[in-house]
Amino acid sequence: MARCPVCFHHCTLTEGQYGLCQARQCVDGEVVPANYGRITSLALDPIEKKPLAEFHPGSLILSAGSYGCNLRCPFCQNYEISYDAPSVTGFRTSAEVWTPQELADAAWELIPRGNIGLAFTYNEPLTGYEFVRDTARLVREKGMVTVLVTNGTAEPEIEEALLPWISAMNVDLKAFSERFYSDLIGGDLQTVLHFIERAAQVCHVEVTTLVIPGENDSPEEIAALAQWLSGVEARTGRRIPLHLTRFFPRYRMKDRPATDTALMHRLADAAAPYLSSVYLGNM
Repeated sequence: MARCPVCFHHCTLTEGQYGLCQARQCVDGEVVPANYGRITSLALDPIEKKPLAEFHPGSLILSAGSYGCNLRCPFCQNYEISYDAPSVTGFRTSAEVWTPQELADAAWELIPRGNIGLAFTYNEPLTGYEFVRDTARLVREKGMVTVLVTNGTAEPEIEEALLPWISAMNVDLKAFSERFYSDLIGGDLQTVLHFIERAAQVCHVEVTTLVIPGENDSPEEIAALAQWLSGVEARTGRRIPLHLTRFFPRYRMKDRPATDTALMHRLADAAAPYLSSVYLGNM
């Protein structure tokens, strides 16, 4: 048996067994990334789609995704590659395999089309952090930028292994409630808060919160979230833009209405006294 070191779940796996993320496996007594180099999605995107509003705005960035996620969000937008079991099982053998050098070279070759680097996104990249680390280093050595779009639920040792090679992050702070994290998505709020604060000491960080009706949509919660972020800004000396994103019915939350647009504006107003940059998305 072996214990996975990547996230707070610390899955203990027998030989051949996969962890909760469906992306890491026990092989020869060691937990390894079964999704290493396995790319399910690849696109040249506007950087604002990550979303990053204050990091090279107007630029394009090559965006790559694999499969696997260590959370279980019933509102997931990419559940087919994140943790839908039949899909993930298929991707283990069908996903296109890239080496770090091949992906870094692909990013370089797209510079004439306006590409500024490589973003790790779509699924949860930290489930295969080794590939992120190896590829990001090569991209940075070519003089390009690297972006990590993540739920921020990695242990400190994993974050430290990546930070030297990451230029910017967007971190999903899914709510400012322990109940939301533990009961709804199987996560850990404190892990994410620590992740954000440490990342903001090193690189550009923006934060996204998907506003779900009846779950994390009170002005009081959003104000508390923004106030905490303002404290991180003060401690790190870096501005942290907040993206409040409108929810639409998806996956296992098709019974909820889309977030009311007037409420979105009220929530932005609740965050505004604490932060200089609050953006509304999916409006």
